[in-house]
Amino acid sequence: MPVKILLPTAFTKHTDGKKELESSAKNLEGLVEDIGTAFPALAAHLKGEDGKLRKFINVYVNEEDIRFLGNENYAFQDGDEVMLIPSIAGGC
Repeated sequence: MPVKILLPTAFTKHTDGKKELESSAKNLEGLVEDIGTAFPALAAHLKGEDGKLRKFINVYVNEEDIRFLGNENYAFQDGDEVMLIPSIAGGC
């Protein structure tokens, strides 16, 4: 069973309107690579020049922050739901 990727509305303009994707990636690096291959326009928003996930993208696995699960070392399990959420800053 693949990993389900849930995307916020802000990213759907780069995925032809798709809010859900699937990946057979085993870790975060592979997941970002899969998304970048399928949707190069979205990859530019997710990955920095070094090819790694940008720091302002928050990743949740089954509603838990991936940083508390081992971050890049976390191995996805079949059926995991992964949410990619950009940080939002603002104010005056």
